[in-house]
Amino acid sequence: MRRLTILLLWACLFGLGAGCSEDVVEKSKINVPHVDTGVDANGWARIPAGSFYKGIHLHVTEIDNDFEMMVTPVTNQQYADYLNKAVAAGSVKMVDGAITGYYPGDEFHAYKHEFEIKAGDKAHVTLNEPGLRIRYEGERFSVQSGFENHPMVMVSWYGAKAYCNSHGWRLPTENEWEKAARGKDERAYPWGDEIPRNQANFYSSRDPYEKIFGKMGGSTPVGYYNGQKHDGYQTLDGRSPYGLYDMAGNVWQWTGDDYPYMHYRWMRGGSHANYDYDVCVWSRNSAGPEHYGVGVGFRCARDVSTDKVAER
Repeated sequence: MRRLTILLLWACLFGLGAGCSEDVVEKSKINVPHVDTGVDANGWARIPAGSFYKGIHLHVTEIDNDFEMMVTPVTNQQYADYLNKAVAAGSVKMVDGAITGYYPGDEFHAYKHEFEIKAGDKAHVTLNEPGLRIRYEGERFSVQSGFENHPMVMVSWYGAKAYCNSHGWRLPTENEWEKAARGKDERAYPWGDEIPRNQANFYSSRDPYEKIFGKMGGSTPVGYYNGQKHDGYQTLDGRSPYGLYDMAGNVWQWTGDDYPYMHYRWMRGGSHANYDYDVCVWSRNSAGPEHYGVGVGFRCARDVSTDKVAER
């Protein structure tokens, strides 16, 4: 518990919004009603090659190849299903209450503020942590009731990468993530330049989950902001130009870039604990690959084969 407290304090100080809400941790055992948003968490969207405007200063940036990204972040149920298969296959293992897996290490240059990441087993998910919605009981992984289609959180960069790699996919690059969120124009949010409270899950957005977890809220089911009414709460459609949900708010999302001369990994999109200006398409944050929190998740990307591109 001491390690979690340190991590949560660190997240608050550096603005991750990854787990600063005491309400989220204290109420982590509460079951919530299951809400079927009608959005397929197994869906993919194609993002075409070409230029887009990157960052707040609108630098023209090029994407060389078509690619696909998951329509939603990876859900708790998807990750639990993966763990059941991965543990049985021996590709990951349980050690002292944590799911671990081998990582080959990073090239190290002893650069200022760079930490050496050596080859070896790295923690993917630490079990029995407040905020984790996955349970291990009876030699099986299952999901806390009501959270099956909420985004998987409390997962390190190693754990996110391992999930994607196990399916033959990968984490998206920052450039891919931002183009998928923004499209080809200069918009600040996936849907435009304004952010009504009922278009995304961000700080004090007043969605029903804030009644349970407080103003910093908790996660909402993936695809929750789709223009439908859920238990009396009317949402606006928060999709990006390419049809991706939850690209602003809900949970930060790990990206796959491993930049030289640093050990940090980068996240995009903001979370339920961030203000509106921190869930813009250019918002980014960083942490060591071992970091995890109640506001940090991920989605996967994959390359499009040359045969599929030729068929367009």
